[in-house]
Amino acid sequence: MPETKSGIAKTASQVRDVQADITHKISAHILRDGRESSCISGLSLYRRAAPTNCTSAAYEPELIVFVQGEKQINVGETTLVCDKSTFLLTSIDMPVISQVTKASRVEPILALILRLDMPTIRDIISKEEFQLAEQTSVTRGMVIGESSAELLGSCSRLLDLLDAPQDIPFMSDLIQREIFYRLLHGPQGKHLRAIATLGEQSNRTAKAVAWLRENYTKPLRVEDLASIAQMGVSTLHHHFRSLTAMSPLQYQKQLRLHTARMRMLTDGLDAASAAFEVGYESPSQFSREYSRFFGQPPIRDIKAHKVSNDSIALSA
Repeated sequence: MPETKSGIAKTASQVRDVQADITHKISAHILRDGRESSCISGLSLYRRAAPTNCTSAAYEPELIVFVQGEKQINVGETTLVCDKSTFLLTSIDMPVISQVTKASRVEPILALILRLDMPTIRDIISKEEFQLAEQTSVTRGMVIGESSAELLGSCSRLLDLLDAPQDIPFMSDLIQREIFYRLLHGPQGKHLRAIATLGEQSNRTAKAVAWLRENYTKPLRVEDLASIAQMGVSTLHHHFRSLTAMSPLQYQKQLRLHTARMRMLTDGLDAASAAFEVGYESPSQFSREYSRFFGQPPIRDIKAHKVSNDSIALSA
């Protein structure tokens, strides 16, 4: 039965109320910018009080629920915009470029991050009500969804445990299980179900993605990936691009470039050392591909990134 206007308005009001509640709870437990782990296994909190530069990152399987601010994430040639009404669901390891686009001291970007526990998710989808669930022919490894009052409510109850640590051992797993249940029953649940279901093509493709994530420094043979996924090369290419928005070669290249950039930024490696460390045999090839991807050569990019970050820190 279609929802009435009054019903839609009531639901929107409920969402706003729970968002405000979660905003207050996150603000009370994270006072500094960055991502902080909590005393609840798998749960982290995130805060930024100013916009950021584009940053290389490798997202792991997790749920990120945003309740304030805005963040832009580029994966492959796809751009995702996350704001206070959305969640980001990442089912596989994904190299991305991310940027906080809306945040301030008064209204910092705030989010809770929950690691996806695949054994628990597989146990949930093994139940009878999921046996005839809709299958999707196109599976995405990273999707955005609209946060419902039910999903936000369970997230809020999980945050309540931060103030009741004695309840964490018993209640945390139960509430996290409810959150996964809400995700699986929502419009984006089909993507998570496809990747979590053993034997599905998306699940087998995810195994190839995981292998490449762990072995990105090695020479790439697509035939080996196809063997891991137990499918033909052309079929693997199709499902790999559907899942990651990239070909296997592009995925490997982005992992190498992201990792090299982080090593130069955080550990002070020079470009040649970073190139060799991530699997490049030619520093000049590394420099060319780095320039095409990040817009400028490694030395100039790292210098500009550090200067810009210092400027943001001073003005924040």
